[in-house]
Amino acid sequence: MNAEDNRVALVTGAARGQGAAIVTQLLADGFRVAACDVLVDEMKDSVAAHNDSRVIAIPLDVTSEEQWAAAVRRTVDEFGALTGLVNNAGVLHRASIADETVAGFEGSWRVNCLGPFLGTRAALDELRRAESGAIVNTSSTSAVRPFPNHTAYGSAKWALRGLTQITAAELAPSGIRVNAVIPGAVDTPMLDESVIAGLAARAVAGRIASPVEIADAVAFLLSDRAKFINGAELVIDGGQSLQIG
Repeated sequence: MNAEDNRVALVTGAARGQGAAIVTQLLADGFRVAACDVLVDEMKDSVAAHNDSRVIAIPLDVTSEEQWAAAVRRTVDEFGALTGLVNNAGVLHRASIADETVAGFEGSWRVNCLGPFLGTRAALDELRRAESGAIVNTSSTSAVRPFPNHTAYGSAKWALRGLTQITAAELAPSGIRVNAVIPGAVDTPMLDESVIAGLAARAVAGRIASPVEIADAVAFLLSDRAKFINGAELVIDGGQSLQIG
């Protein structure tokens, strides 16, 4: 089996929306995929809809070191390797600084920043064995511009940008690339219809992103077409971050 045929990616937050679109695109690009999520029933239904032996469903709470170890082990047992990691799982949590709680702040950080750290560490040995290991982290334009009432979410995504840069520098000698996508608003179940309509009305592009537009970028960064891209941040927001005010 040549390297092109042995590409295996583990994707978190894969049950629906952006994560499900990433799984679909990676399958189309020839990857075998471990689709992981804490939403077990939705994830299993999403994977079953592919009717494809190249994708498996693995329950995963990204804040659990033990579950990460089990997910990586199951992936390698099933597919024989792990060459790519997509730290896509995230939770959107809004509150003013006055109303934010310790539990809310910590909960957001545990999923949005600790999860990618644990995933990177759990996958590290397998990615080092890969011919061209790659990690893609999903940050947010909340880590580019300071949005009010995003104290926990925004600061966690800012930290994820730092984690991406540091691990990119540290792991480069091992042949592992680490990059980030920075989406603006995306039309997923994370946002309700009224919020989507409001965001689209204010957007430079007249709409917000579709999940497949993020998935295309993730697939590119995992591919050999991006083999000389490391430590990069790809903003995918239709020009949102260009707006003033």
